Amino acid sequence: MQPEAHQPIGLFDSGVGGLTVAHSIQSLLPQEKIIYFGDTFHLPYGDKSSESVRYYARRISDFLLEKNCKTVLIACNTASSSAYDEVVEHVAGRAIVLNVVDPVVSMVSKKHADGKVGVIGTKGTINSQTYQQKIHQLNASLEVISMATPLFVPMIEEGFIYDDISNAIIRAYLTDKRFTGIHTLILGCTHYPIIKRQIEKFFNFGVDVIDAANIVAHELKTTLEEMELMHTGKPDRHEFYISDYTPYFEKIAKMFFESAVQLEQLNFWK
Repeated sequence: MQPEAHQPIGLFDSGVGGLTVAHSIQSLLPQEKIIYFGDTFHLPYGDKSSESVRYYARRISDFLLEKNCKTVLIACNTASSSAYDEVVEHVAGRAIVLNVVDPVVSMVSKKHADGKVGVIGTKGTINSQTYQQKIHQLNASLEVISMATPLFVPMIEEGFIYDDISNAIIRAYLTDKRFTGIHTLILGCTHYPIIKRQIEKFFNFGVDVIDAANIVAHELKTTLEEMELMHTGKPDRHEFYISDYTPYFEKIAKMFFESAVQLEQLNFWK
């Protein structure tokens, strides 16, 4: 069955990171209903095997299809790198499948003719070399410097932001000499926009720090317009599901959506 305009937007991540994408979608497409699944039971995806991440992605995709979503937006860089092709095959035309890597790669490759681009992300994302390969396919003149920053996700999920701990961890990673001379830094994890301001400050605001949220939201809007799937009526209330309750998830959800957010714990892994 082909998706229809009235159906909701479905997206998922391993935790709070995908809420940055959901927030941008709400801002750009306020008429659309959002159904979000945060797989906090398996957080973080970055240190899981590719096989495990693909399994999680297939099962969550099934849930979003059961919720009648017209999209399965993989709002996680690790899952986008490891599971995108498999989810496309698994969903098989029943919904639009989008990821958070390709829109960013396309934008950066077109924006800069040459120079150095830095990429930070989870171990899973960086080890996959997805960003390097995709950028070089579009623009071989760009030098891509990648680094895994695995402490960022648990740091953010535990609420350590805008404090001495987070600043020390950011400094420990980004003082790496390989990042000297970069003009762009891609935040290759949807958690990282939560500390984007701190990262920009570390570089004295002299580096273009790229997060996927707004870029992906605009890609979604373009896709829905081209396929004539834009919802035009008043949206129903957004739905948020998590596989394991964390107080910080609720706090961040309320911060982004500026209203009471009703979380439903739904763990189909047990």
